[in-house]
This record gives sequence, structure tokens and C-alpha cells, in this order.
Amino acid sequence: MTKIYNWGILGAAKFAREHMGPAIHLASGARLAGLATSSYDKSAPFRAFAPDIRVYESYDALIHDPKIDVVYIPLPNHLHVEWALKALKAGKHVLCEKPIALEAAEIDQIISLRDETGLMAAEAYMILHHPQWQRAKEIIDSGEIGRLRHVSGIFTFDNREDTGNIRNKAETGGGGIRDIGVYTYGSARFVTGQEPTELRADVEFEKGIDTYANVTGRFGDITFTLINSIRMANRQRMEFHGEKGVLALTAPFNAQVFGEPKLTVECSGGVIREERFPAAQHYKLQVENFCAAIGGDRSAYPVSLEFSQGTQAMIDRVFADAKR
Repeated sequence: MTKIYNWGILGAAKFAREHMGPAIHLASGARLAGLATSSYDKSAPFRAFAPDIRVYESYDALIHDPKIDVVYIPLPNHLHVEWALKALKAGKHVLCEKPIALEAAEIDQIISLRDETGLMAAEAYMILHHPQWQRAKEIIDSGEIGRLRHVSGIFTFDNREDTGNIRNKAETGGGGIRDIGVYTYGSARFVTGQEPTELRADVEFEKGIDTYANVTGRFGDITFTLINSIRMANRQRMEFHGEKGVLALTAPFNAQVFGEPKLTVECSGGVIREERFPAAQHYKLQVENFCAAIGGDRSAYPVSLEFSQGTQAMIDRVFADAKR
């Protein structure tokens, strides 16, 4: 019989309400058992699909409840490390929204506590749970498009009117790079299997947050151009350009929301192949993979803290170059 793990959420965030809460509720091996919020009214949307959920008045009350097995953290970025450590010290497995930290060095203490306790701790980097990304890496590694020479990616949207959004606040670790740069940088690292050997960043700031970033450089002999902005029209796409063909993902990050996830392969001679993924639910798969990892198969969760630390190290380099 499959073990069911009780999940608790810290805070009634919009993202948790619309995406991760329902995913936990629907995932095999998981049960949405708790929500910590100072406003009981904010729990109403969660109780609508999980009527037996327990509502806690404080984060501490939830993480110290022995009935809770896993703590999911969708708090503002600057609170991630603090509450990840508190939850681990309370004996809970931890799944924390990206970015799990504001600087790569901060992740060391989470790794250390993970290893000390034997608990599962990871970043909720949902895209790598989507089969389109596993397939993309498989195609690149197979050599179908030949030697990979260039990676290009873009992820943009415009939220300038939403002034209260935490992405528009410097004090909460806002900005486009931490919010969506993590996707273009991390996915490029995942597919190439390499870290940037050269990096240059053209970044624009507004009231202490980055609103546009064009990052160029090399993964060894593979060049890259990655663009992110929270002041541009909606756009997302990743392309991997080889000597024999081009692999493109047309809805690489917000699958189903931005559009149907589709992978295309264009080879010399104009031959095009499309692979579609109409049914995959990456948030649900993420929860199920996390539960499998708790159960002993750590390889079931493809995003280790060490991988997340590598992406954060790249983010740190982008900010450092922008300041230089």
C-alpha cells in the first residue's frame, strides 16, 4: 500500500492557491492536510477543494505539528532560507519555491541540515518534472541535432502596473532574474550539463529591482544568449542550435498556461518533427516525485539542492557582472 504523506503550506499565497495547493491535493501519495495563515478567510479557496484541511494561525504551529510530514514554502523570496531551516529542524521534509535562496552560499546550510537529518529538502523547480524537458535532454544527448553550438532563451512578461507584487519590491528579493531568470539559466544548465565558463550581463534596474537582463556567454564551446524581463510583452521560448538541426520548446516554462507544450526538431533539409505533451501536469508530477524521494528513491526527484545551488551561482554571477 502506498504511504500517504501529509503536506502543510506556509501562507495562503496566490500561487499556492491556484497551482501547488490543487497539485498536492490531486497527487498520488500526498494529502493536503494543513495551511498556516493569520487570516482564516484566506483559507476559504483551499477549503473549497480540500474541505478537511486544518488551518493554523502561525507558521510555527504548522511545522511543529507531528501530523505534518512535508512543509511546502511559497513565501516571499527573502524568507525561504529561514523557514526551510526551521522546518528541517522541526523534523519536516521541505519543498521550497524558487529561488530557494538569494545567494548560492546560503544554500550550504540547507544542504548541511538535509544531510545531518536525512530529510528530503529541495527547490520547487517544476519545469524539470515536465516530460518535455526530459525529452529535450534526451534528444540533445542522442546527437540528433549534431554538436550543440548555441542556446538561446527568452522569458518575459509585463507586471509594471502590479506595484504591490512582491516581484516589484526590492525588500522581498524581487526582480525578474530571481523570478524567471532561474528558468532560462537552469534549463540551459540542465540540457547542456555544463556551467558557464564566460558570462556578460546587460541589466536594467528600477527602484532596486532588475527589470531587464540580457545575459550572454559560454558553456565551454557552447555560446548562449538568455533574455528575461518583467517589463516586456509575454514571451517564452528555448532553442538549442546544433550543427545538424535545431530543437525548440515553445511553451517551456508555463506549460498549458502560456500554451500547449510542444517540442519541435528542425533538421537540415527542412524536415520538422513535433512532439506534443497535452496532458502532463508538472506541478502534480513534482509532488509525486517528491513523495517518491521521501519514500527512498532520491533519484525520483530530478532537482537536487546542489543543482539549485548551481543555478543560483549563475544568478549571483549575473548580478556581480551587472554591478561591475
